[in-house]
Amino acid sequence: MKKILSVLMLLLLSISIYAQQNVTKFLGIPVDGSKAAMIQKIRAKGFRYNAQIDKLEGTFNGEKVYVSIQTNKNRVWRIAVTYKTPCDEGQIKIRYNNLCRQFESNTKYIALETTQVLSDDENISYKMTVDHKQYEAIYFQLPREGIQNRIVWFTIAEEYGEYYIAIYYENDRNASHGEDL
Repeated sequence: MKKILSVLMLLLLSISIYAQQNVTKFLGIPVDGSKAAMIQKIRAKGFRYNAQIDKLEGTFNGEKVYVSIQTNKNRVWRIAVTYKTPCDEGQIKIRYNNLCRQFESNTKYIALETTQVLSDDENISYKMTVDHKQYEAIYFQLPREGIQNRIVWFTIAEEYGEYYIAIYYENDRNASHGEDL
């Protein structure tokens, strides 16, 4: 009986470890667990928690950023990284295109589809305001097994005529799937 219980415990432990490895990672940290635990892990990476705005602050990919932790039923399902420094329309095209190139050349990611870099003559302001266009690029973290749970995507956000990049690291397992409807 003790052997069976021991084997069962080892099996459950290995499943738990595998499940954590099979989700999106942000800074090498699985996007999973409680918000408090995630805050501590990100703080250990050099970020500072700002309780007034409920965000972490630090440097990510060479940019000063805010990091928000979003939960569903007390489980982390998304890490949102938002650049602190706003841009004008010309600067945001450069940032967006650079980020596309960085993801395309990083062997840890595969694109959902071929990413379109923005041309110099793209009128972002008009397209976002009038056509309600959303500029986004979607990637999956490798390996391919369970890839649908390791989504990383980014978009251009606009606020009062200033533009920002927002990057999202999502664990689809912890996202809401309509179970509360």
